[in-house]
Amino acid sequence: MIEEINMAKSEFKEANNNTLNHLDTELRKIRAGKATPSMLDGVMVDYYGSKSPLQQVANIGTLDARTLTVQPWEKGILSECAKAIINANLGLAPQDNGEMLIISIPILTEDRRKDLAKMAKAEGENAKISVRNNRKDALDFIKELKNEGLSEDEMKTAETDIQDITNIFIKKIDDLISAKEKDIMTL
Repeated sequence: MIEEINMAKSEFKEANNNTLNHLDTELRKIRAGKATPSMLDGVMVDYYGSKSPLQQVANIGTLDARTLTVQPWEKGILSECAKAIINANLGLAPQDNGEMLIISIPILTEDRRKDLAKMAKAEGENAKISVRNNRKDALDFIKELKNEGLSEDEMKTAETDIQDITNIFIKKIDDLISAKEKDIMTL
C-alpha cells in the first residue's frame, strides 16, 4: 500500500509541475511592455517557399528596454521578415534601415496594463483549478486504497501529505502571478 501511496504522490507532483510549466509558458506570452526577443516567438517567415521561425533565419536582439533588432542572416529576406512581423498581429511596426529591422515597442497604457494583469490572474486561476483537480484525483485514488485495506491512519496521513503538496503548488502559482503582475504594472 505504501508504494501505491508514494506513486500517487509522485504522479500528483508531476501533474502539478506540468501545470506550473504550462502557466509559466502562458505568462511569458503576456507582454509586459519591455522588449524581449521572445515577443517574436511564433513569427513565421516565408523563406524560399517554406515557413520558417524568425529566430532560425535572423538574429533577434534588444537595443534597449523598448527596442528590438532583427538582423536576417541573408539581407535578401529583410522585407520578408518585416512582412512576417506585421502579419503576426503583434501590434509592432518594424522599420527597415537596409541592414536590419528596428522595432520600437509601444508604451502600454494604464488600462492595457490592467487588462494584461487580469489576463495573468485568470491564467493563475486556471492553474489553481488544475492543481485542485489533480488533488481530487489523488484523493480519490487514496480512498480506493482504503477499500483495498488501507488503514484509517495511513489514509489520513496520505490525505494530509496531498494537501501539503497542494498548498506548496498554490503558493508557487500565487508567487508567479504576483511577480508577473508587478512586472506588468511597473513602468
